[in-house]
Amino acid sequence: MTDDTHRVWELMEKFTICMMSTWVGQELRVRPMSANLNRERNEICFLTDMRWHADDEIAKYPKLALSFADNGDQKYVVVSGRGAISNDRARIKELFSIPEKAWWESADDPNIRLLTVTPTGAEYWDGRGKVASYLSMAMAAATGSRPDVGEKRKVSLS
Repeated sequence: MTDDTHRVWELMEKFTICMMSTWVGQELRVRPMSANLNRERNEICFLTDMRWHADDEIAKYPKLALSFADNGDQKYVVVSGRGAISNDRARIKELFSIPEKAWWESADDPNIRLLTVTPTGAEYWDGRGKVASYLSMAMAAATGSRPDVGEKRKVSLS
């Protein structure tokens, strides 16, 4: 695993929610999702409900994007990948936790599906924090130079 690949996973582990973008044939659809990361398996898993139609969208158009953000620390990750829907009840039970009770009574709800995203690439912006970024931008504006707001990298994950 390269340093950049390691950093992508390290940054993603700081977040619990991401925005998932899917294509529905005519437009993009974006929704917040609770991410379950598994670096060893190179996958990001989500529990979804078949009544919400994400499974239909992903079956037809499996390419998707995940956006993770922390404005306070100026850290951002965007992941491109391929999604697959399954009814793997063992994995669903493994991932089911207290926050999921807001959506389903138990892991045995027959409407729950497992969405597994296999990342193929990522881009990250690893900022130095809001105060340092603003100071750097002010200095750049005063001197006519470019601000140093942190690292930006593109990373292959496949």
